[in-house]
Amino acid sequence: MSSKYEYIKKYKIHLLIAIVTFILGWSLGNSSDDVLALKNESSLVVSEQKTLLEKIQDKKRLDVVIVNSPTIYYKGSQQELGFEYELISAFAKDIGVDLNLTVVNTVAQALQKSRDGVGDITVAGLSVTQEREKEFKFGPRYFGVTQELVCHNSMYKNKTIPKELKDLVGLKITVGKGTSFEQTLLELKKELSGFDFNTSLEFSTEDLLEEVDKQNIDCTVADSNIFMINQRYHPKLVKTLTLSDRESLAWILREGDDSLKNRLFRWLNRYTSSGKMEETEAFYYAYLGVFDYYDTTVFTKRMKKLLPKYKKYFKEAAKKYDLPWELLAAQSYQESHWNPKAKSYTGVRGMMMLTQSTAKELGVKNRLNVRESILGGAKYLKQLEKRLSKEIKGKTRLEFALAAYNVGMGHIHDAQTLAKKLNKNPYSFKDIKAVLPLLTQKKYYKSLKYGYARGNEPVHYVNSIHGYLDIIMKNEAK
Repeated sequence: MSSKYEYIKKYKIHLLIAIVTFILGWSLGNSSDDVLALKNESSLVVSEQKTLLEKIQDKKRLDVVIVNSPTIYYKGSQQELGFEYELISAFAKDIGVDLNLTVVNTVAQALQKSRDGVGDITVAGLSVTQEREKEFKFGPRYFGVTQELVCHNSMYKNKTIPKELKDLVGLKITVGKGTSFEQTLLELKKELSGFDFNTSLEFSTEDLLEEVDKQNIDCTVADSNIFMINQRYHPKLVKTLTLSDRESLAWILREGDDSLKNRLFRWLNRYTSSGKMEETEAFYYAYLGVFDYYDTTVFTKRMKKLLPKYKKYFKEAAKKYDLPWELLAAQSYQESHWNPKAKSYTGVRGMMMLTQSTAKELGVKNRLNVRESILGGAKYLKQLEKRLSKEIKGKTRLEFALAAYNVGMGHIHDAQTLAKKLNKNPYSFKDIKAVLPLLTQKKYYKSLKYGYARGNEPVHYVNSIHGYLDIIMKNEAK
């Protein structure tokens, strides 16, 4: 009897254990599913909370709307160029992504793409105005300009050139639709009785400058940097009135959090403090203030007539010595005006104006042979560049080398020594340009190793080459 009772007791205990185990197992199983669901939901939330910058880095691509113009972006004969293109390329590299461009032709098109939400950033040489800030989100300011009224120089002869605002009445003036210039003229129209102007959706600012050059319109308005670059291509253009205070340019960012904007600020600070901004600005803008109407006009004619005959030699030399062929062509024009038989009073001769001793060292047997002279000059320029200290970086190296080609490496070293004494940067060509003219003054050159030098000449030499280079590159990009 007792054994039967014990058996029933044990059976009940096992049954209870089985029920408890089932309940616990069911509960734990469902809890684990709930935890997994919560985990998945949490991951989804984290994913949705990624910043704008993280999303760009995840897709490994920065989508940019960019305007095709000499100051912003254009295709050179060998590479893509433009002041703003170089900046946005440097930023894309900084955040570790590729650059994907949507190229448009006018500011109006760029603004519409921004409204449509195309791309991550719009790069269009846009000045930050109150009206635009109401509609768009801007990144950091990176460059300053003024708005200039640009007309044809024939208006001086016709005595119709505007000297003050009231002279604008009756002139045929056209600006791009949607530009800050339109807003400026609209404000002016409120104040100036009888004044009116036209707008164009079809023409960019550069197109309108060309229309002024062709005298299809009297005047247009352009930012100061755009005018200076285009004056080289259209030397009959003149700026007459400044219509604005100094304005800042900035890029438009797509709506979202501030992660992209904050990263742009940090990058721009580093880019500026490292000297890269100064170098990039110098390459595109530092030489634009040097303008000679007659020289530019003559150069443009000779470029069309003579350069095609010699281009193959410049390209051959450029490939051999890893130099831009356009730079060699510009330097050769500065040296000889592309005259193979050129000769100076000092005895230098040929397309690249080599001395007899230098030609011999370079293996140039006949200085009057076009190919030999160009190859020799390119070889010499490359040798000079290689002799420069490693502290001289990027495009600045070629500026130093060009100056040395003109005045001699010894005087360049003297200028660097003097720069240090004057608390200037001996590795910045901007500072060296300020120091070189001092080599004509005895109080400075008497303590220097190589003594007196005509220090203004290499400054003019490099300035002129940059001017010719700019015109050649623009012509080749057509």
